[in-house]
Amino acid sequence: MQIEDLEVVLKVAELGSITAAATHLDLQPATASAAVKRVEAALGAELFIRSTRQLRISSAGERYLPLCADALAQLQQAKLSLNAEEERISGQLRIAVASDLGRNMIAPWLDELMDAHPKLSVRIHLSDSNMDFYRDALDLAVRYGAPSDKSLYGFKICNVPRLLCASPEYLAQHPTPEHPNDVMEHNALFYQLSDILNDVWHFQDDQRIYKVKPKANRAANDGDMVRRWCLAGKGLALKSALDVADDLLARRLTPLMLDYPTPSTELWLICPSRQTITPNMRLLRDTLRDKTYHLLAQLAERGIVPHSTLERFV
Repeated sequence: MQIEDLEVVLKVAELGSITAAATHLDLQPATASAAVKRVEAALGAELFIRSTRQLRISSAGERYLPLCADALAQLQQAKLSLNAEEERISGQLRIAVASDLGRNMIAPWLDELMDAHPKLSVRIHLSDSNMDFYRDALDLAVRYGAPSDKSLYGFKICNVPRLLCASPEYLAQHPTPEHPNDVMEHNALFYQLSDILNDVWHFQDDQRIYKVKPKANRAANDGDMVRRWCLAGKGLALKSALDVADDLLARRLTPLMLDYPTPSTELWLICPSRQTITPNMRLLRDTLRDKTYHLLAQLAERGIVPHSTLERFV
């Protein structure tokens, strides 16, 4: 049944005439009559008793029509509520984002949101280091990994595989690694978070986990710097699939050793507490979930990440 057909039925019941209902709704009488018949066919019951001179509500109609009117009223209220929430998308959104993901992915997505909601403004804090919501005057943060602080509240956005990758230029000058032990023969590009240098890489197959500590001549505390070195052909990098998704899809980077995956992570939207959730945050949460799902789906279609990565979160 279509909502439009139900609206015709209710107007017929109100006015006691299909012709009068059609005139009120600016329809042809035959169109209104067809709508009533479709609803009755779907219900398997006659809502009106018709004669040549009059139309009256049947006993089935007496039971059904008041409930139908209530249901349509609730649908209308839900629509008004949604529109009211859309109108509340305004003010400033202060968000902390990891450098690589923020520059190359989330910033363009925020531009789209601001185009759709002109009253919304954004202040982005680009940093890979730990943030303090109150010290840094932030509303929320996009981070890899669930919040470790129990006082914080978060929404899981998606699962994120991590990939070993290199540029075609680098691979043209060096043998492509086929096994974790082969990585030892290559130059690595390390990422450092705070004082922790991620200089041990983990790979696994069905039998075991491999811990590899390759040699490296470059390290940075900025994920985007590691990505740029990788694009420039300076070595192998272990990156979040989201951080290098566009590069992989455009074949600027090549995924390596897909038979030896590395531990995956998760992307989360984190805020100080449940009480601080606003319509702006919910809009950003839903946007991030939609955008990351479709991006990871493209990678899955190319066989770069497993289809098991894809999952809708609510």
